Amino acid sequence: MENSNQDASSKWTPPLGYIRVESQVPGVIVYAPKPEEKQEDKARSYACPNCGANIAYNVAAGGVACEYCGYVAPVTEQRVGRSAEEFEFTLDTISQSSSGWGTQRQVLKCDSCGAELSLSSGTVTTTCPYCASNQVNVTTSPSEFLRPRFLVPFKVTPEQTDALAKEWLGKGWYHPNELAANVIIKRLTGIYLPFWTFDSQVYGSWRAEVGYEHKTRHYNASTKSWETRTTIVWRWENGQIHLNIDDFMVIGSDPRRISYKILRQLHPFHLQDLVAYQPDFLAGWQAQAYEITLTEAWEKCKLDVREQAKKACYQDIPTKHVRNFSMTADFTDESWRYILLPVYIATYKFNDQAYQMMINGQTGTSAGQKPVAWWKIWLVIGALLTPGTILGLIGLIGLMTSGDVTMLGCFGTFLFIIGLVLSILLFSKARKSEAK
Repeated sequence: MENSNQDASSKWTPPLGYIRVESQVPGVIVYAPKPEEKQEDKARSYACPNCGANIAYNVAAGGVACEYCGYVAPVTEQRVGRSAEEFEFTLDTISQSSSGWGTQRQVLKCDSCGAELSLSSGTVTTTCPYCASNQVNVTTSPSEFLRPRFLVPFKVTPEQTDALAKEWLGKGWYHPNELAANVIIKRLTGIYLPFWTFDSQVYGSWRAEVGYEHKTRHYNASTKSWETRTTIVWRWENGQIHLNIDDFMVIGSDPRRISYKILRQLHPFHLQDLVAYQPDFLAGWQAQAYEITLTEAWEKCKLDVREQAKKACYQDIPTKHVRNFSMTADFTDESWRYILLPVYIATYKFNDQAYQMMINGQTGTSAGQKPVAWWKIWLVIGALLTPGTILGLIGLIGLMTSGDVTMLGCFGTFLFIIGLVLSILLFSKARKSEAK
Protein backbone atom coordinates (compact mmCIF):
# COMPACT_ATOMS: atom_id res chain seq x y z
CA MET A 1 0.00 0.00 0.00
CA GLU A 2 1.31 3.56 -0.81
CA ASN A 3 0.20 7.21 -0.77
CA SER A 4 -0.61 8.47 -4.27
CA ASN A 5 0.52 12.02 -3.35
CA GLN A 6 4.13 10.97 -3.02
CA ASP A 7 6.30 11.36 -6.10
CA ALA A 8 8.19 8.16 -5.32
CA SER A 9 5.01 6.15 -5.75
CA SER A 10 5.05 6.69 -9.50
CA LYS A 11 8.25 4.63 -9.73
CA TRP A 12 7.15 1.88 -7.33
CA THR A 13 6.03 -1.50 -8.70
CA PRO A 14 4.16 -4.15 -6.71
CA PRO A 15 5.86 -7.43 -5.78
CA LEU A 16 5.46 -10.42 -8.08
CA GLY A 17 2.09 -12.04 -7.65
CA TYR A 18 0.33 -8.90 -6.36
CA ILE A 19 -2.33 -6.92 -8.21
CA ARG A 20 -4.06 -3.62 -7.60
CA VAL A 21 -7.45 -3.90 -5.91
CA GLU A 22 -10.20 -1.44 -5.09
CA SER A 23 -9.41 0.84 -2.17
CA GLN A 24 -11.96 2.01 0.38
CA VAL A 25 -9.83 5.05 1.32
CA PRO A 26 -9.59 7.93 -1.18
CA GLY A 27 -6.03 8.69 -2.30
CA VAL A 28 -4.67 5.33 -1.15
CA ILE A 29 -3.66 2.59 -3.56
CA VAL A 30 -3.98 -0.98 -2.32
CA TYR A 31 -2.32 -4.14 -3.66
CA ALA A 32 -3.25 -7.70 -2.70
CA PRO A 33 -2.07 -11.23 -3.66
CA LYS A 34 -3.39 -12.28 -7.03
CA PRO A 35 -6.07 -14.98 -6.56
CA GLU A 36 -5.19 -18.37 -7.91
CA GLU A 37 -6.99 -19.35 -11.08
CA LYS A 38 -8.94 -22.60 -10.86
CA GLN A 39 -7.78 -25.25 -13.27
CA GLU A 40 -10.64 -27.26 -14.71
CA ASP A 41 -10.10 -30.87 -15.62
CA LYS A 42 -9.94 -31.76 -19.25
CA ALA A 43 -13.33 -33.03 -20.38
CA ARG A 44 -13.50 -36.79 -20.76
CA SER A 45 -15.00 -38.53 -23.73
CA TYR A 46 -17.59 -41.28 -23.20
CA ALA A 47 -17.62 -42.81 -26.65
CA CYS A 48 -17.06 -46.54 -27.07
CA PRO A 49 -13.53 -47.16 -28.46
CA ASN A 50 -14.85 -50.17 -30.40
CA CYS A 51 -18.05 -48.94 -32.08
CA GLY A 52 -18.21 -45.22 -31.24
CA ALA A 53 -21.56 -45.41 -29.43
CA ASN A 54 -22.17 -43.60 -26.13
CA ILE A 55 -21.13 -45.61 -23.10
CA ALA A 56 -22.55 -45.31 -19.58
CA TYR A 57 -21.80 -46.51 -16.08
CA ASN A 58 -23.29 -49.99 -15.67
CA VAL A 59 -24.25 -50.90 -12.09
CA ALA A 60 -24.02 -54.66 -12.63
CA ALA A 61 -20.68 -54.46 -14.48
CA GLY A 62 -19.17 -51.97 -12.05
CA GLY A 63 -17.79 -49.81 -14.83
CA VAL A 64 -18.59 -47.88 -18.00
CA ALA A 65 -20.02 -50.21 -20.62
CA CYS A 66 -21.38 -50.17 -24.17
CA GLU A 67 -24.80 -51.78 -24.63
CA TYR A 68 -24.15 -52.40 -28.33
CA CYS A 69 -20.80 -54.21 -28.53
CA GLY A 70 -20.32 -55.30 -24.91
CA TYR A 71 -17.24 -53.16 -24.19
CA VAL A 72 -16.62 -52.73 -20.44
CA ALA A 73 -14.05 -50.54 -18.69
CA PRO A 74 -14.06 -51.15 -14.91
CA VAL A 75 -14.03 -48.13 -12.61
CA THR A 76 -11.56 -48.41 -9.77
CA GLU A 77 -13.43 -47.44 -6.61
CA GLN A 78 -11.44 -45.60 -3.99
CA ARG A 79 -13.63 -46.52 -1.05
CA VAL A 80 -13.34 -44.07 1.82
CA GLY A 81 -16.53 -44.73 3.83
CA ARG A 82 -17.36 -42.57 6.84
CA SER A 83 -13.67 -41.61 7.14
CA ALA A 84 -14.03 -39.52 3.96
CA GLU A 85 -12.18 -36.22 4.25
CA GLU A 86 -14.05 -33.34 5.84
CA PHE A 87 -13.46 -29.64 5.30
CA GLU A 88 -13.37 -26.65 7.60
CA PHE A 89 -15.51 -23.53 7.13
CA THR A 90 -12.79 -21.33 5.67
CA LEU A 91 -12.67 -19.26 2.51
CA ASP A 92 -9.41 -20.97 1.53
CA THR A 93 -11.00 -24.41 1.78
CA ILE A 94 -13.92 -23.39 -0.41
CA SER A 95 -11.83 -21.47 -2.94
CA GLN A 96 -9.41 -24.38 -3.33
CA SER A 97 -12.21 -26.88 -3.96
CA SER A 98 -12.59 -28.12 -7.52
CA SER A 99 -15.58 -26.92 -9.51
CA GLY A 100 -17.84 -28.41 -12.16
CA TRP A 101 -18.45 -32.10 -12.83
CA GLY A 102 -15.00 -32.86 -14.24
CA THR A 103 -16.47 -33.75 -17.62
CA GLN A 104 -18.56 -32.10 -20.32
CA ARG A 105 -22.24 -32.39 -19.44
CA GLN A 106 -25.52 -30.75 -20.35
CA VAL A 107 -28.29 -29.25 -18.23
CA LEU A 108 -31.98 -30.09 -18.53
CA LYS A 109 -34.07 -27.08 -17.53
CA CYS A 110 -37.76 -27.75 -16.87
CA ASP A 111 -40.05 -24.84 -17.73
CA SER A 112 -42.83 -26.36 -15.61
CA CYS A 113 -41.24 -26.90 -12.18
CA GLY A 114 -37.92 -25.10 -12.66
CA ALA A 115 -35.73 -28.15 -12.03
CA GLU A 116 -32.20 -28.24 -13.41
CA LEU A 117 -30.58 -31.64 -13.90
CA SER A 118 -27.17 -32.54 -15.26
CA LEU A 119 -27.15 -34.99 -18.19
CA SER A 120 -24.39 -36.83 -19.99
CA SER A 121 -23.23 -35.03 -23.11
CA GLY A 122 -25.29 -36.10 -26.10
CA THR A 123 -28.22 -37.33 -24.02
CA VAL A 124 -31.64 -36.61 -25.52
CA THR A 125 -34.53 -36.46 -23.08
CA THR A 126 -37.99 -34.90 -23.24
CA THR A 127 -39.38 -35.57 -19.76
CA CYS A 128 -38.67 -34.06 -16.33
CA PRO A 129 -38.50 -36.85 -13.70
CA TYR A 130 -39.85 -34.52 -10.99
CA CYS A 131 -43.10 -33.40 -12.61
CA ALA A 132 -43.32 -35.52 -15.81
CA SER A 133 -43.46 -32.35 -17.93
CA ASN A 134 -42.09 -32.44 -21.48
CA GLN A 135 -41.54 -28.66 -21.48
CA VAL A 136 -37.78 -28.93 -21.10
CA ASN A 137 -34.71 -27.36 -22.65
CA VAL A 138 -31.16 -28.72 -22.80
CA THR A 139 -28.24 -26.30 -22.46
CA THR A 140 -24.54 -26.43 -21.62
CA SER A 141 -23.74 -27.22 -17.99
CA PRO A 142 -22.18 -24.35 -15.98
CA SER A 143 -19.04 -25.03 -13.96
CA GLU A 144 -19.11 -22.41 -11.20
CA PHE A 145 -20.53 -24.72 -8.50
CA LEU A 146 -18.42 -26.83 -6.16
CA ARG A 147 -17.62 -30.32 -7.32
CA PRO A 148 -18.79 -33.18 -5.07
CA ARG A 149 -15.86 -34.96 -3.46
CA PHE A 150 -17.59 -38.24 -2.64
CA LEU A 151 -20.61 -40.30 -3.65
CA VAL A 152 -22.39 -43.58 -2.94
CA PRO A 153 -22.61 -45.49 -6.25
CA PHE A 154 -25.87 -47.06 -7.42
CA LYS A 155 -26.23 -50.64 -6.18
CA VAL A 156 -29.78 -51.28 -7.45
CA THR A 157 -29.83 -51.85 -11.20
CA PRO A 158 -32.45 -50.23 -13.46
CA GLU A 159 -33.79 -53.72 -14.24
CA GLN A 160 -34.48 -54.36 -10.54
CA THR A 161 -36.56 -51.20 -10.15
CA ASP A 162 -39.49 -52.64 -12.15
CA ALA A 163 -40.07 -55.41 -9.60
CA LEU A 164 -39.51 -53.02 -6.66
CA ALA A 165 -42.03 -50.52 -8.06
CA LYS A 166 -44.66 -53.21 -8.68
CA GLU A 167 -44.19 -54.65 -5.19
CA TRP A 168 -44.55 -51.19 -3.63
CA LEU A 169 -47.66 -50.39 -5.67
CA GLY A 170 -49.32 -53.60 -4.46
CA LYS A 171 -48.87 -52.84 -0.74
CA GLY A 172 -51.71 -51.40 1.35
CA TRP A 173 -55.28 -52.71 1.55
CA TYR A 174 -56.89 -49.27 1.23
CA HIS A 175 -55.38 -48.57 -2.18
CA PRO A 176 -57.20 -49.49 -5.43
CA ASN A 177 -57.02 -53.22 -6.18
CA GLU A 178 -56.14 -52.50 -9.80
CA LEU A 179 -53.25 -50.16 -8.93
CA ALA A 180 -50.39 -52.65 -9.26
CA ALA A 181 -51.95 -54.31 -12.32
CA ASN A 182 -52.88 -51.19 -14.28
CA VAL A 183 -50.09 -48.75 -13.46
CA ILE A 184 -46.98 -49.23 -15.52
CA ILE A 185 -44.02 -47.16 -14.43
CA LYS A 186 -42.18 -47.27 -17.72
CA ARG A 187 -38.92 -46.04 -16.38
CA LEU A 188 -37.56 -44.78 -13.10
CA THR A 189 -34.87 -42.19 -13.66
CA GLY A 190 -31.66 -42.72 -11.73
CA ILE A 191 -30.45 -39.43 -10.29
CA TYR A 192 -27.54 -38.55 -8.02
CA LEU A 193 -28.98 -36.06 -5.53
CA PRO A 194 -26.82 -33.50 -3.68
CA PHE A 195 -26.39 -33.67 0.10
CA TRP A 196 -24.34 -31.72 2.60
CA THR A 197 -23.08 -33.55 5.68
CA PHE A 198 -21.89 -31.76 8.82
CA ASP A 199 -19.87 -32.69 11.89
CA SER A 200 -19.58 -30.59 15.03
CA GLN A 201 -19.14 -30.65 18.76
CA VAL A 202 -21.97 -28.82 20.51
CA TYR A 203 -21.70 -27.59 24.10
CA GLY A 204 -24.93 -26.35 25.62
CA SER A 205 -25.51 -24.47 28.87
CA TRP A 206 -28.98 -24.13 30.35
CA ARG A 207 -30.53 -22.16 33.21
CA ALA A 208 -34.08 -22.47 34.46
CA GLU A 209 -36.36 -22.53 37.43
CA VAL A 210 -36.84 -26.17 38.33
CA GLY A 211 -39.82 -27.25 40.39
CA TYR A 212 -39.77 -30.15 42.84
CA GLU A 213 -42.92 -31.71 44.21
CA HIS A 214 -43.25 -31.48 47.97
CA LYS A 215 -46.00 -33.43 49.71
CA THR A 216 -47.44 -32.42 53.08
CA ARG A 217 -50.22 -33.88 55.21
CA HIS A 218 -52.88 -31.73 56.83
CA TYR A 219 -56.11 -32.29 58.71
CA ASN A 220 -59.35 -31.31 56.96
CA ALA A 221 -61.77 -30.27 59.68
CA SER A 222 -64.80 -30.30 57.36
CA THR A 223 -64.26 -33.94 56.36
CA LYS A 224 -62.57 -34.86 59.63
CA SER A 225 -59.77 -36.68 57.77
CA TRP A 226 -56.09 -36.33 56.97
CA GLU A 227 -55.28 -35.33 53.38
CA THR A 228 -52.10 -35.11 51.31
CA ARG A 229 -51.34 -31.85 49.58
CA THR A 230 -48.73 -31.49 46.81
CA THR A 231 -46.91 -28.20 46.40
CA ILE A 232 -44.18 -27.19 43.94
CA VAL A 233 -40.98 -25.77 45.37
CA TRP A 234 -39.09 -23.71 42.75
CA ARG A 235 -35.39 -23.00 42.65
CA TRP A 236 -32.94 -21.76 40.05
CA GLU A 237 -30.61 -24.38 38.59
CA ASN A 238 -28.19 -24.68 35.67
CA GLY A 239 -26.36 -27.40 33.82
CA GLN A 240 -24.35 -28.31 30.76
CA ILE A 241 -24.73 -30.85 27.94
CA HIS A 242 -22.51 -32.07 25.12
CA LEU A 243 -23.59 -33.39 21.72
CA ASN A 244 -21.37 -35.08 19.16
CA ILE A 245 -22.92 -34.32 15.74
CA ASP A 246 -21.69 -36.81 13.15
CA ASP A 247 -22.75 -36.77 9.48
CA PHE A 248 -25.85 -34.65 9.94
CA MET A 249 -27.34 -34.64 6.42
CA VAL A 250 -29.08 -31.74 4.69
CA ILE A 251 -30.56 -32.23 1.21
CA GLY A 252 -29.18 -29.78 -1.34
CA SER A 253 -32.28 -29.87 -3.59
CA ASP A 254 -35.03 -27.27 -3.57
CA PRO A 255 -38.09 -28.54 -1.59
CA ARG A 256 -40.39 -27.02 -4.23
CA ARG A 257 -39.32 -29.72 -6.69
CA ILE A 258 -38.60 -32.77 -4.60
CA SER A 259 -40.63 -34.04 -1.66
CA TYR A 260 -38.55 -34.04 1.52
CA LYS A 261 -41.26 -36.17 3.12
CA ILE A 262 -40.81 -38.96 0.57
CA LEU A 263 -37.04 -38.60 0.59
CA ARG A 264 -36.87 -39.01 4.38
CA GLN A 265 -38.66 -42.35 4.04
CA LEU A 266 -35.76 -43.64 1.91
CA HIS A 267 -33.28 -43.25 4.76
CA PRO A 268 -30.91 -44.50 5.88
CA PHE A 269 -28.18 -44.26 3.27
CA HIS A 270 -25.09 -46.18 4.37
CA LEU A 271 -22.21 -43.73 4.22
CA GLN A 272 -19.66 -46.47 4.79
CA ASP A 273 -20.04 -47.07 1.03
CA LEU A 274 -18.80 -43.58 0.13
CA VAL A 275 -16.18 -43.56 -2.63
CA ALA A 276 -14.06 -40.75 -4.04
CA TYR A 277 -15.89 -38.88 -6.78
CA GLN A 278 -15.06 -39.79 -10.37
CA PRO A 279 -16.90 -38.49 -13.45
CA ASP A 280 -17.14 -42.10 -14.69
CA PHE A 281 -19.85 -42.83 -12.10
CA LEU A 282 -22.08 -40.18 -13.72
CA ALA A 283 -21.63 -41.40 -17.30
CA GLY A 284 -25.12 -42.06 -18.68
CA TRP A 285 -26.80 -40.97 -15.43
CA GLN A 286 -28.50 -37.80 -14.34
CA ALA A 287 -27.21 -35.71 -11.45
CA GLN A 288 -28.31 -32.55 -9.73
CA ALA A 289 -26.07 -29.74 -8.57
CA TYR A 290 -26.91 -28.25 -5.19
CA GLU A 291 -29.60 -25.57 -5.04
CA ILE A 292 -29.24 -25.08 -1.29
CA THR A 293 -25.83 -23.47 -0.74
CA LEU A 294 -23.31 -24.53 1.89
CA THR A 295 -24.14 -21.51 4.07
CA GLU A 296 -27.90 -22.12 3.83
CA ALA A 297 -27.48 -25.82 4.61
CA TRP A 298 -25.26 -25.06 7.62
CA GLU A 299 -27.84 -22.64 9.03
CA LYS A 300 -30.54 -25.30 8.67
CA CYS A 301 -28.26 -27.84 10.36
CA LYS A 302 -27.60 -25.51 13.29
CA LEU A 303 -31.32 -24.81 13.68
CA ASP A 304 -32.13 -28.53 13.90
CA VAL A 305 -29.16 -29.27 16.15
CA ARG A 306 -30.21 -26.52 18.55
CA GLU A 307 -33.56 -28.29 18.92
CA GLN A 308 -31.66 -31.50 19.73
CA ALA A 309 -29.60 -29.60 22.28
CA LYS A 310 -32.76 -28.15 23.83
CA LYS A 311 -34.24 -31.64 24.21
CA ALA A 312 -30.98 -32.85 25.76
CA CYS A 313 -31.11 -30.00 28.27
CA TYR A 314 -34.67 -30.87 29.28
CA GLN A 315 -33.62 -34.51 29.67
CA ASP A 316 -30.84 -33.30 31.96
CA ILE A 317 -33.42 -31.76 34.30
CA PRO A 318 -34.64 -34.34 36.84
CA THR A 319 -38.24 -33.10 36.96
CA LYS A 320 -40.97 -32.18 34.50
CA HIS A 321 -41.65 -28.85 36.21
CA VAL A 322 -39.60 -26.23 34.34
CA ARG A 323 -40.12 -22.52 33.75
CA ASN A 324 -38.07 -19.52 32.59
CA PHE A 325 -35.82 -21.85 30.59
CA SER A 326 -32.91 -20.40 28.61
CA MET A 327 -30.07 -22.05 26.72
CA THR A 328 -26.90 -21.19 24.85
CA ALA A 329 -25.30 -23.58 22.35
CA ASP A 330 -21.70 -23.26 21.16
CA PHE A 331 -20.52 -25.06 18.02
CA THR A 332 -16.85 -26.09 17.70
CA ASP A 333 -14.81 -28.22 15.29
CA GLU A 334 -17.32 -27.64 12.49
CA SER A 335 -16.65 -29.47 9.21
CA TRP A 336 -18.60 -30.34 6.07
CA ARG A 337 -18.74 -32.60 3.03
CA TYR A 338 -20.53 -32.28 -0.29
CA ILE A 339 -21.67 -35.72 -1.50
CA LEU A 340 -24.02 -37.35 -4.00
CA LEU A 341 -26.49 -40.10 -3.08
CA PRO A 342 -28.33 -42.42 -5.54
CA VAL A 343 -32.11 -42.19 -5.96
CA TYR A 344 -34.55 -43.45 -8.61
CA ILE A 345 -37.48 -41.10 -9.25
CA ALA A 346 -40.64 -41.62 -11.30
CA THR A 347 -43.93 -39.80 -11.80
CA TYR A 348 -46.88 -42.03 -12.70
CA LYS A 349 -50.54 -41.37 -13.43
CA PHE A 350 -53.66 -43.08 -12.12
CA ASN A 351 -57.12 -41.82 -13.10
CA ASP A 352 -55.51 -38.73 -14.64
CA GLN A 353 -53.83 -37.79 -11.35
CA ALA A 354 -50.01 -37.56 -11.09
CA TYR A 355 -48.17 -39.27 -8.23
CA GLN A 356 -44.44 -39.52 -7.43
CA MET A 357 -42.41 -42.43 -6.12
CA MET A 358 -38.75 -42.88 -5.25
CA ILE A 359 -36.41 -45.80 -4.67
CA ASN A 360 -33.20 -45.70 -2.68
CA GLY A 361 -30.56 -46.57 -5.30
CA GLN A 362 -28.36 -48.14 -2.64
CA THR A 363 -30.78 -50.21 -0.52
CA GLY A 364 -33.91 -50.57 -2.69
CA THR A 365 -36.21 -48.96 -0.09
CA SER A 366 -39.31 -47.55 -1.83
CA ALA A 367 -41.60 -44.67 -0.86
CA GLY A 368 -43.97 -42.21 -2.48
CA GLN A 369 -47.55 -41.17 -3.05
CA LYS A 370 -50.37 -43.62 -3.80
CA PRO A 371 -54.04 -43.06 -4.57
CA VAL A 372 -56.60 -44.18 -1.98
CA ALA A 373 -59.77 -46.18 -2.62
CA TRP A 374 -61.89 -43.97 -0.37
CA TRP A 375 -64.89 -46.25 -0.54
CA LYS A 376 -62.82 -48.79 1.43
CA ILE A 377 -61.96 -46.16 4.05
CA TRP A 378 -65.59 -45.09 4.52
CA LEU A 379 -66.71 -48.73 4.69
CA VAL A 380 -64.23 -49.49 7.48
CA ILE A 381 -65.08 -46.27 9.32
CA GLY A 382 -68.76 -47.23 9.16
CA ALA A 383 -67.94 -50.68 10.55
CA LEU A 384 -65.95 -49.11 13.40
CA LEU A 385 -68.66 -46.66 14.41
CA THR A 386 -71.80 -48.77 13.89
CA PRO A 387 -71.60 -51.11 16.97
CA GLY A 388 -71.07 -48.23 19.39
CA THR A 389 -73.79 -46.16 17.73
CA ILE A 390 -76.37 -48.97 17.91
CA LEU A 391 -75.59 -49.88 21.52
CA GLY A 392 -75.55 -46.20 22.47
CA LEU A 393 -79.01 -45.69 20.95
CA ILE A 394 -80.33 -48.73 22.81
CA GLY A 395 -78.91 -47.31 26.02
CA LEU A 396 -80.49 -43.91 25.25
CA ILE A 397 -83.88 -45.52 24.70
CA GLY A 398 -83.51 -47.33 28.02
CA LEU A 399 -82.64 -44.07 29.73
CA MET A 400 -85.71 -42.37 28.26
CA THR A 401 -88.08 -45.18 29.21
CA SER A 402 -86.79 -46.26 32.60
CA GLY A 403 -84.70 -43.26 33.60
CA ASP A 404 -81.68 -45.46 34.34
CA VAL A 405 -78.33 -45.52 32.51
CA THR A 406 -77.85 -49.16 31.49
CA MET A 407 -74.54 -51.01 31.25
CA LEU A 408 -75.35 -51.54 27.57
CA GLY A 409 -75.47 -47.80 26.99
CA CYS A 410 -72.15 -47.25 28.81
CA PHE A 411 -70.52 -50.01 26.80
CA GLY A 412 -71.93 -48.55 23.57
CA THR A 413 -70.51 -45.12 24.40
CA PHE A 414 -67.11 -46.70 25.11
CA LEU A 415 -67.16 -48.57 21.78
CA PHE A 416 -68.15 -45.43 19.89
CA ILE A 417 -65.25 -43.45 21.37
CA ILE A 418 -62.77 -46.23 20.48
CA GLY A 419 -64.21 -46.48 16.97
CA LEU A 420 -64.01 -42.70 16.52
CA VAL A 421 -60.34 -42.61 17.54
CA LEU A 422 -59.46 -45.49 15.18
CA SER A 423 -61.42 -43.83 12.38
CA ILE A 424 -59.52 -40.57 12.77
CA LEU A 425 -56.19 -42.40 12.74
CA LEU A 426 -57.17 -44.37 9.62
CA PHE A 427 -58.39 -41.26 7.81
CA SER A 428 -55.19 -39.39 8.68
CA LYS A 429 -53.00 -42.24 7.45
CA ALA A 430 -54.91 -42.43 4.16
CA ARG A 431 -54.60 -38.68 3.61
CA LYS A 432 -50.85 -38.83 4.20
CA SER A 433 -50.54 -41.58 1.59
CA GLU A 434 -51.77 -39.20 -1.11
CA ALA A 435 -50.08 -36.07 0.22
CA LYS A 436 -46.83 -34.78 -1.24
